[in-house]
Amino acid sequence: MAPRKFHIRTFGCQMNEHDSERLAGLLVADGLEPTDDVEQADVVVLNTCCIRENADNRLYGHLGQLKALAERRPGMQIAVGGCLAQKDGALVRRRAGHVDVVFGTHNLANAPALLRRAASAGPVVEILDGPAATGGSEDLALGAVRELAHAAWVTIQTGCDNSCAFCIVPRVRGPEVSRPLDEVVREVATLAARGTTEVTLLGQNVNSYGRDLTRRRPLFADLLRAVGSVEGIRRVRYTSPHPKDLRPDTVAAMAETPPVCEHLHLPLQSGSDRVLAAMRRGYRAERYLERLAMARAGIDDLAVTTDVIVGFPGESDEDFERTLEVVAAAEFDSAYTFVFSPRPGTRAAAMEDRFVPDDVVAERFERLRVVVERSALAKHEARVGRVEEVVVDGPSKRDEAVTSGRTRQNKLVHFATPDDAPVVPGSYATVRVAGAAPHFLRGELLEVTAPARRRRIPLVVGAG
Repeated sequence: MAPRKFHIRTFGCQMNEHDSERLAGLLVADGLEPTDDVEQADVVVLNTCCIRENADNRLYGHLGQLKALAERRPGMQIAVGGCLAQKDGALVRRRAGHVDVVFGTHNLANAPALLRRAASAGPVVEILDGPAATGGSEDLALGAVRELAHAAWVTIQTGCDNSCAFCIVPRVRGPEVSRPLDEVVREVATLAARGTTEVTLLGQNVNSYGRDLTRRRPLFADLLRAVGSVEGIRRVRYTSPHPKDLRPDTVAAMAETPPVCEHLHLPLQSGSDRVLAAMRRGYRAERYLERLAMARAGIDDLAVTTDVIVGFPGESDEDFERTLEVVAAAEFDSAYTFVFSPRPGTRAAAMEDRFVPDDVVAERFERLRVVVERSALAKHEARVGRVEEVVVDGPSKRDEAVTSGRTRQNKLVHFATPDDAPVVPGSYATVRVAGAAPHFLRGELLEVTAPARRRRIPLVVGAG
């Protein structure tokens, strides 16, 4: 009898992506096989996000499509997990009665057992207020089915103790819980032994990592140094820090630990002190710029990216002008810009009488895009002519004759490769930057190091 097949669809952030990798590992261990074709799946899992307002619409739109598929395939199971499931619980089944299993953010490890129970006893909804006692997080992480062999997410912390007015994460992920430092390092060492060369440390506020373990001070700088010392690890990244908690010791650890990449994602959210206070962010614009200057002074060739929300309730023209001024002064390498999205259960969602009209938000969003892309293009043009180390992701999504990879600053680089010298994912390529655009660089391949043997393969290319 052929093994049952599963298909996972992931919505949301890197934390959700890593949860899906871990869930895939659990299902494989339970005897199922993965498939990219949802039409062939016996189990379909939607791992949800609830950060944006349209998350509900996306989920129920997908569930509507799956209902028709399930009617054609008796015995197929549909499960909904993740943040939206944690928030809404049994509401998911009330709105979509064909869902077999609903589980939240705290009981991922229970998913295979819940699917088995639903197969014999009918639909199951299990939402826990805290983590289930089902084995160590290290074991769960190491069993993950990872998309890339050379790169891995590593969770160092779950939950968040901040109270940002627009954010639902503390409600669905709970308070901050840090994994023991030695457990994280063991996981990274095991990954390195398996061929992983790049790790990204995940947490809702990585700066405060370890505060719940020591009750004295955060341990994030110590963790960076420890992970950076693991043999075989060439690149260490992390996301996301909180500006109010960015400390000199973290900047020093980044500068002094060679594998830690010269990239800092530092969410601004707004440049208006009045809006920042309403958001409950815990810093003023001047303080943000001071922290940014500290990081740039301490870390050579640092690339800085950010998040900005447009149209937070009560945002005036003057507030938005201040945001444009701060974004221009910060000279970001790139920015993720978002239109404010009210989430039920947050403070900001209760500010309906102060919502900014859609046409005003759209106009502001476009003006912000122009400012961000101006600094991004300037940053990229300054790199033309430089020789960069690029870790290869694979063929470009638009042109398979072009290879894509990322620099230590997390900048996307597209470059052509000779037909007789294919470049495989996980290789480290040396590339000369030949051109720039706001969102990527164009490069010329000079040489490549094969990932398995670490063997340098010189290539003959034209003069740059």
